Amino acid sequence: MAGLEIQTTQNIALEYAPASIGDRILAFLLDTLIIVAYLLILAGIVFGILKLEEPWLLIALYIPMFFYHLLSEVFMDGQSIGKRQMGIKVVKTNGSPATLGAYLLRWILRPVDNFFYGGVAMITIAIGGKGQRLGDLAADTAVVKLNKKITVKTHELVKNIDERYEPVFPEVINLSDRDIEIIRQALDINRETANINPVLKVEAKIKDTLKITSSLPPLKFLYTVIKDHNYLVTR
Repeated sequence: MAGLEIQTTQNIALEYAPASIGDRILAFLLDTLIIVAYLLILAGIVFGILKLEEPWLLIALYIPMFFYHLLSEVFMDGQSIGKRQMGIKVVKTNGSPATLGAYLLRWILRPVDNFFYGGVAMITIAIGGKGQRLGDLAADTAVVKLNKKITVKTHELVKNIDERYEPVFPEVINLSDRDIEIIRQALDINRETANINPVLKVEAKIKDTLKITSSLPPLKFLYTVIKDHNYLVTR
């Protein structure tokens, strides 16, 4: 399955590994088990233990299940419990976080994707090769694998640098390839887990080692360092 390229606002091309059909099926089955367990437990309490017989209670029990996938993705940052267990996540194809409108559109089209026991979704995902079912295509989203390596494509970075570009921090020419790899790993950790601590530690180390003073935000600083380094080593 081909990688999904996402161009960031820093003109860095990131390649995410799309979630496989198997990952998505297993995530769906886990979510289904959670929904079924929820219904059985609450139905047993309401109708078995409490001996309540009002028909509207069945509808009331069904409502949370009906909105499960939508609410999970909205409040769990593009994941459901099943997706989190499988290490996959919904993202926008332009690199920005998925919006409420995108989650809503995916949810609205879920019944269409589920036609023929999910056959429509599986065919669309297999043909497209970017982890997108119909709902994803409409919402401009994709489901990606978080625990697979995300690569920063150096040739894309260099290609996007204007010939008139002037490095912000020429000192970074003294960084080794290993130093740059550590920076990328810190950025990957932040992108996958929202943990800013590795970014802050690497930023402080670079500034201290190269005697750089900068007011750039930590993430932008590190992206600029990578951009400068790639420009300088290819000239």
